[in-house]
Amino acid sequence: MGKTVIIGLDGIPYGLMDGLSEKGVMPNFNGLKKQGAFKKLKSSIPEISSVAWSSVITGKNAGEHGIFGFTDMVDGTYTQSFPNYRNLKAEPFWRQDNRKYVIMNVPSTYPAAELNGFLVSGFVSLDLEKATYPEKYIPKLKELEYKIDVDSAQWGKSQDLFVKELFDVLDKRIAAYRYFWDELDWDVFMLVFTGTDRLGHFLWDAYEDEDHKYHEKVLEFFRKIDGAIGEIAGKLGEDDSLLMLSDHGFERLEYDININKVLMDEGYLKLEEGKERKYTSIAEGTIAFAMEPGRIYLNKKGKYPRGSVENEKVLEELVKLFEGLEMKGKKVIRKVFRKGEIYHGPYLEKAPDLVLLGKEGFNLRGGLSKDVVFEKDNMFSGKHSYDDAFLFVKAPNAQQAVPEEPSVEDILGILNKIR
Repeated sequence: MGKTVIIGLDGIPYGLMDGLSEKGVMPNFNGLKKQGAFKKLKSSIPEISSVAWSSVITGKNAGEHGIFGFTDMVDGTYTQSFPNYRNLKAEPFWRQDNRKYVIMNVPSTYPAAELNGFLVSGFVSLDLEKATYPEKYIPKLKELEYKIDVDSAQWGKSQDLFVKELFDVLDKRIAAYRYFWDELDWDVFMLVFTGTDRLGHFLWDAYEDEDHKYHEKVLEFFRKIDGAIGEIAGKLGEDDSLLMLSDHGFERLEYDININKVLMDEGYLKLEEGKERKYTSIAEGTIAFAMEPGRIYLNKKGKYPRGSVENEKVLEELVKLFEGLEMKGKKVIRKVFRKGEIYHGPYLEKAPDLVLLGKEGFNLRGGLSKDVVFEKDNMFSGKHSYDDAFLFVKAPNAQQAVPEEPSVEDILGILNKIR
């Protein structure tokens, strides 16, 4: 049995990988893609990293693994919690057998837990020491000046410094992979590059606009990524397998939609007067509220402190409200999903009652502080997209292993077929 390598490029759409490889920016991938199965990949719903990567590593639906977003509510309260790896209810693939693993920078795996091998978790990781298992590799990571993520706050201070840090974090990631590749005995090696997502959020306009100040820097970044891809592929033998993927795609961003403002304007959400606008100030008479990025929860009696909703009849009203939401005569919601359409499993009751999927250009926001429904995003130029992530598999049976329309929930099944 050969070795298996998984390369994650967070947030990269199929069209970008295909286009840059055809244009010569990513020649290594251009050569590779002719040797395996290269397809569009559907993300999770909502199309965010915490949910999508949790599905990738477990092969499960959010209703089975229990991660529905970067935030959740503490049971019986309106207090936000921030789920991490300890809240994952399904085992990742590296805890399902006795193989030896190197797992680097996979989002939502913090804090690091025991495994047969080495793991350094990806964002959101608050502390490098708690992000590393086993502890004996912490000094080496520090020696390598390893960084888990860029400091996104840099963008507001100096765009030049932000771009410089993007490359610095990438260089440190590559140096660390090289060390652990050679140092450790492993059967499966997984490495995720997160800077691609940061680039998508802050520099999507630079990718699209050839005259943009940072357009060439964007291309340089992908050349460097492609260099790492080529280097890794060159280390593999005929019996080894390579799987590459993104967790969601990206597209241009024009406007944020403040979903709770829509609910307040229509009388479905009420806040206590004179209090700071937080979820804990949700008032009597509230029918529904939204959490990031477009998750709608009914204020159910018995579930929340001031809950009053006793049945789900109001969902039909909410579906019509959001399906009809327009800006300048243009519909802004691509689809409204009921939870039973997208989730299944033992944690279905914790799922949002509705999930909204925005149309291209429209980014969905939770939070309670905004006084307008639509606003320009002054920081981001790109947003996540649902059905244009990418998947590439190079293995003897790659074409047979990959479904016609794969999703992030299929990745573990594909891995089990090719390794």
